[in-house]
Amino acid sequence: MAGNPTHTVTNQPPALVGYDVFGADRALVEAVDRHTAAEVLDEVRAELSALGRAAGSEQVQEWGAQANEFPPRLRTHDRYGHRIDEVEFHPAWHRMLGKGVSAGLTSAWNRPAGHVRRAAAFLVWTQVEAGNCCPLSMTHAAVPALRTDPALAAEWEPRLTSTIYDRGLRPAAEKAGALFGMGMTEKQGGSDVRANTTRARPLAEAGTYELTGHKWFCSAPMSDGFLVLAQAPGGLTCFLVPRVLADGGRNVFLIQRLKDKLGNRSNASAEVEFDGTWARVVGEEGRGVRTIIDMVAATRLDCALGSAGLMRQAVAQAVHHCEHREAFGGRLADKPLMRNVLADLALESEAATTLALRLAAAHDDGSEHERAFLRLAVPAAKYWITKRCAPIAVEAAECLGGNGYVEESGLPRLVRESPLNSVWEGAGNVQALDVLRALRREPGALDACLTEIGRAHGADHRLDRAVKDLFTELADMEGAEGRARRLVERLALVLQGSLLVRFAPPEVADAFCASRFGGDRGASFGTLPGGLDLAPLVERARPVS
Repeated sequence: MAGNPTHTVTNQPPALVGYDVFGADRALVEAVDRHTAAEVLDEVRAELSALGRAAGSEQVQEWGAQANEFPPRLRTHDRYGHRIDEVEFHPAWHRMLGKGVSAGLTSAWNRPAGHVRRAAAFLVWTQVEAGNCCPLSMTHAAVPALRTDPALAAEWEPRLTSTIYDRGLRPAAEKAGALFGMGMTEKQGGSDVRANTTRARPLAEAGTYELTGHKWFCSAPMSDGFLVLAQAPGGLTCFLVPRVLADGGRNVFLIQRLKDKLGNRSNASAEVEFDGTWARVVGEEGRGVRTIIDMVAATRLDCALGSAGLMRQAVAQAVHHCEHREAFGGRLADKPLMRNVLADLALESEAATTLALRLAAAHDDGSEHERAFLRLAVPAAKYWITKRCAPIAVEAAECLGGNGYVEESGLPRLVRESPLNSVWEGAGNVQALDVLRALRREPGALDACLTEIGRAHGADHRLDRAVKDLFTELADMEGAEGRARRLVERLALVLQGSLLVRFAPPEVADAFCASRFGGDRGASFGTLPGGLDLAPLVERARPVS
């Protein structure tokens, strides 16, 4: 009869909403506890739980979906034919970005445990909507570059570290907060920024230049300012390009088109042209790469954090689904084969989170030893964690079966987003070559990494054997470029293993060492060896108790 249901729908998991994304992540909570001084720990945990509850709320998750469903639109001209070069965003984008700014995702540099608390927040916020994290990351990372010029830092740093999202294009001096973007790469060079052809001509006022050229990738083009590289008379140099000049006039910033990307749809990535564009020099002429090196390290760490966040959300969705889904006479999560898959995914996610937070703690420490550690560990972690993100997202989607292939589940958005951080801020080969460069030029970096790894010596024989294998790789650097990925993978894995052996529950460390170093594992997820206690791993990864 019309209007009557043909059946009653059962055995459908509830939506994963209404929970604390931070508090439910045991590996993340433990890492924050480990790396935060006792006197500020309560404050940090309360701050992160507040953000975690927002991230897990139905309203904020709807904002994330809307920001991707209604991507930005480019308006090059107004109704009268005047060039305006503006990008329009859905209101949900502004709500997401405003929440990220107010949560301190651009204000790590001057707060106690600033990098650890921000790293945890970044990992949490990525799980809702990764696109808005791009301008948050660039704004955060611009601070160390600007600090090469004390006058510029004094002018801009208070705006960049503000917790006020002040949207709209106006002179920066009139704004309570500002965001930064970056324009480094060009068509002919890509990651080889020394191939840039954008030219910088000195103007009469000291420190000011006129830029002419193009940038192939310029994310967040509605930001208040941009750090760009251009060829000055003295060589490749870093410049600050404001969108709006001090007198209120628009700087020449011609947005030619927005990129049509695989994922990261909510975030505008543009091709821009400079044609007599006003800029201020940052650092010394000819020292552009040196000026941005700390900025690059910060954005690379954010790539690792972003991938760790995506991995965690993918695993949380998979575990949640399998905990609530009945199949073949019992809970799907209790089936031995599915438990193996979920436990394997959970291991990869926890290892990524643990290593990424260790790197954030090194930033907070700031000692010479920790800076040397970061020089090698950041590109290694960026390489490995971002590489693992895509297979995790795909496998997690498969855990939902056909439902994971449907947009409403949210998993397809995670799958599309998952390769991005591996490409951004230098793809895999760039990271591997950077590790080789550090090994050859900065012996202190290797010493610092080996010291970190050595803190777990004797705790697990499989890890000890893997460290010996790494030593063998490091002892033979002839022809190392061709096997650089292999070397970097081993370095990242032993760093993760060292941290898990010291800080994770015994069953987590045992499973990681058995599968990643023991040699008894297949090529896909869900091939952990027999004899491991996997139920606690799945329980530990459960997002809602």
